[in-house]
Amino acid sequence: MTTDQAAERATTPDVGEASLAATLPALRAAFPGAVVRAMVGNHQAVICVAPAQAHAVLAWLRDDPGQRFNYLTDVTCVEHRDPELPFEIVYQLRSLDRKADLRVKILLDPDGPLRVETVFDLWAGADWLEREAWDMFGVVFVHHPDLRRILMWETYSEGHPLRKSFPLRGRWSRSEQTRQALADNPEAQYSLEELSISEAYRALPKDMVERLAAHPREQAT
Repeated sequence: MTTDQAAERATTPDVGEASLAATLPALRAAFPGAVVRAMVGNHQAVICVAPAQAHAVLAWLRDDPGQRFNYLTDVTCVEHRDPELPFEIVYQLRSLDRKADLRVKILLDPDGPLRVETVFDLWAGADWLEREAWDMFGVVFVHHPDLRRILMWETYSEGHPLRKSFPLRGRWSRSEQTRQALADNPEAQYSLEELSISEAYRALPKDMVERLAAHPREQAT
């Protein structure tokens, strides 16, 4: 890095700091006491909000003319190894108009009920993201229209695999896992159309069918 580049970098506002400065004062004015903590880490603005006000805060961040965080990039969770630290539900937001990013965290008691209001009504893209958080971590998104497993199968009974308390090899023995898999009845959870490989094969584009026909082993798999 040249001297000029270093000087320019030193005088250029950090994008995280700029995003926080553009949001935090107005947010605190609109929702007194809602912000638990605010910080900048790795050039990313982060705001932690109280669970009871989280949905209202997220709606404000989406709709306020000065914010316009109209794109939900991701919903995920963080469970720390230290049980004294809170369980975090993390929303990654972006304002497409302002080209600004904001990370919003809801802090929950890891030993308490992991429940929070869905944001499906704010961003339809939250549908599958919240289902994954439920499936892997056990977070209940209240009023979600279709909260069911998305990575594990619907009859999976061992719990939520990304919780710190989840055993490395699962809760059941290998023989019990095999027994449950063999006894499972997928037709009860999925439509025949979803289960029918032959139907899906016939629905493929003609050029793809021709390519698969030239490679029988690939077709079989």
